[in-house]
Amino acid sequence: MLSYIDAQDFEDRGMRHAFNFTNTRRNAQMLASGFKPPLAVRTGTSIVGIVYQNGVILGADTRATEGPIVSDKNCSKIHRLQDHIFCCGAGTAADTEQMTLMTSAELDLHGLNTDRQVPVVCASMMLRRTLFRYQGHISAALVMGGVDKYGPHVNCIHPYGSIDKLPYAAMGSGTLAAMAVLERGWSPSLDLDQGKQLVREAISAGVFNDLGSGSNIDLCVITPNGAQHLRTETIASERGERLGKYAILPNTTLVKSISVQDIDITDERVYRPSVSVSQAASLSTSEFQSEPPTDTEQPPPDNP
Repeated sequence: MLSYIDAQDFEDRGMRHAFNFTNTRRNAQMLASGFKPPLAVRTGTSIVGIVYQNGVILGADTRATEGPIVSDKNCSKIHRLQDHIFCCGAGTAADTEQMTLMTSAELDLHGLNTDRQVPVVCASMMLRRTLFRYQGHISAALVMGGVDKYGPHVNCIHPYGSIDKLPYAAMGSGTLAAMAVLERGWSPSLDLDQGKQLVREAISAGVFNDLGSGSNIDLCVITPNGAQHLRTETIASERGERLGKYAILPNTTLVKSISVQDIDITDERVYRPSVSVSQAASLSTSEFQSEPPTDTEQPPPDNP
């Protein structure tokens, strides 16, 4: 969330690109006054990309969360940039969607102007420049993969604009579990079936070890001949079925015995605190507990 100084800086520099910062000052003042903004829909995610013999394989889970609530069980986290370049997104769902849509449009224009296939490095530079310009305020962590005339590429792009070119990469909240599987099983000689199985195992490790990841597994296979987006390729965490029906009708609970006991009131005391509510707010817990309670016994009734 932008601070008031950051909001002024964005407005003073006139940054009017795909993201609208018109109400940044108003939002900063509302936050300073104690307003609680609604929770953003986030893709607490496990996303993976690997290079195999003939191309690139990308994988992602399909769970989107809104705080502790699963808002979408089957959202798509693999986005098309070009026919030979795809991108997995982790972070805020709106930011990743907008970033990929904007970059895809820019790459289409670039391809029309140059009349040739857009190289993967061009897409990665567009993404990193946009993210670096906004200094991390765009919550989008990306794993981009593609195949061009220079070969297969997997790039890991962070929200602040830094980039890593790796043979295999993982990002999101399930990174540690997924990376453990990739480091154990990846090799440059993987074929298509072995690569798919490795990506499935990596995403499954993220799903079963991270609460923000879950539901299904999507894959995208990119080769020099084109790309194949496999939607819901595997169901990682399938909902279990109940073994029996537990429909209990009313008045079916067995009552073994009934016991009624009368309670005689022999003494009654009223405890009142020695400090008022306003004074108790200013005292510490230890001081408040050290104050002994005052016993006030009710006087006996007068004899008639």
